[in-house]
Amino acid sequence: GQQEHPQLTIPAHHQQLSPTNKSFTMKLSLTLLAAALGTSAAKKNPFAPKVSKNTAKAHMNAKLMGGATPIRKLDGQDEEQEVDLTSYSIKFEKCQFVKQYGGEEDGGGEDMDTILTTKRFVIFRLCPDSSCSSCTYNYGEYIVDMDTYLEATLGYKQEVQEEYCNTCNECYEAAAEAAAADDDAAEEDENAANCANMDTSSCYAECQNIENMEANGYNDASEFTECQELDYGDDDGNSYYVGAMCASDGSRIKIGMFSDEDCSIYDSSKDVENYMKNDDGYNIKLSYHLLKQTFAEGECVASCLQEDEEQNDDDDKAAEVNELCEELYEAAGKCESSHGFEEGIVSYDNYDNQVRNEELVCDFITSLKAGHYDQTGEIVVSGGRTTLGGGAATSGGQKFALTFFILGSVGLAGYAAMLHSQLTKGAKADLSRQGGAMA
Repeated sequence: GQQEHPQLTIPAHHQQLSPTNKSFTMKLSLTLLAAALGTSAAKKNPFAPKVSKNTAKAHMNAKLMGGATPIRKLDGQDEEQEVDLTSYSIKFEKCQFVKQYGGEEDGGGEDMDTILTTKRFVIFRLCPDSSCSSCTYNYGEYIVDMDTYLEATLGYKQEVQEEYCNTCNECYEAAAEAAAADDDAAEEDENAANCANMDTSSCYAECQNIENMEANGYNDASEFTECQELDYGDDDGNSYYVGAMCASDGSRIKIGMFSDEDCSIYDSSKDVENYMKNDDGYNIKLSYHLLKQTFAEGECVASCLQEDEEQNDDDDKAAEVNELCEELYEAAGKCESSHGFEEGIVSYDNYDNQVRNEELVCDFITSLKAGHYDQTGEIVVSGGRTTLGGGAATSGGQKFALTFFILGSVGLAGYAAMLHSQLTKGAKADLSRQGGAMA
């Protein structure tokens, strides 16, 4: 049967925030489909595979993604092909929390302290080539849950880092042996190309710092992106939780402190580093060296082309797609056609549901990027104040309006009482006169 995929749920209340003022359904689940097949167009295909030059980086990356899926080439226009992302690169756009009313299926219920649940989203783009600094046309924009995004990107970055440090250590040791033997001849081996383009002194120091991070008083922040309870409690027996959250208007992802096990209630009064200690009881800090690579500003997070030196020797060999791009593309809600990404989901038969709801996805992405939510996921109204959550402050204008209406209501009530009193007295006087006349 067809593989089941998780659902990306768009909060119902976002329809009030859309700048297009359109009417949306209260709740719509977008089915996240996997691979898409379609027919080839006669015009130039923006998904045309590209092959890069053979470099040390290509040799290194070739080891990382050996299981990448090849893209089938076309012999005729009527043949089908998978979506070819090899000419695109991933660019992080924004991280955003969204609070919405949720039932028991969303984690809410009678036993919960709040009726709101928190959804976590990441918006990213697929930019043509490596032009992530100027991605303005022929790109796709996508939204995916934060857990999926971080799991995929951190896994990829971890592999890149490990391969980088392994190669650096090998080159450093080879250089040390060559210096000790006073041998100036370059050894011809599989690492010769890599070592020729690597500054062994700087990379070795960097990799040593990563390896000895904990001994130097640091924890890797990427290990705390999933919500988890800290091994720490105060004298009152309170438990604390940490997890990934959005920061700097969504341009960064950091580790925050929360008061609940779902990491939905952010505690801005506490700094996570004040509650992290090593085995000896000393405070330790967080290192963002790996996590920050998942939200790189002005540059690509990763290229979707899996560089392989064998492709340069064989022009007929199909280009391969980075598995990171495939995984995120399949899991994401897609907004493509409005950005010139014409041969995306609209050209593939298996994306019927996404095609029907693409406009809704685009509007939802627009509302998140427009700043309609704060970093905790509460709705922001004009004046920069939040109204969803129960503990928000009121602005000066709101206070004035509230006071005006209260005083106005009191005045109208007093005026109504006066009129009632006058009418009652007038009625009694009329009855007295009528009674005297009858006597």
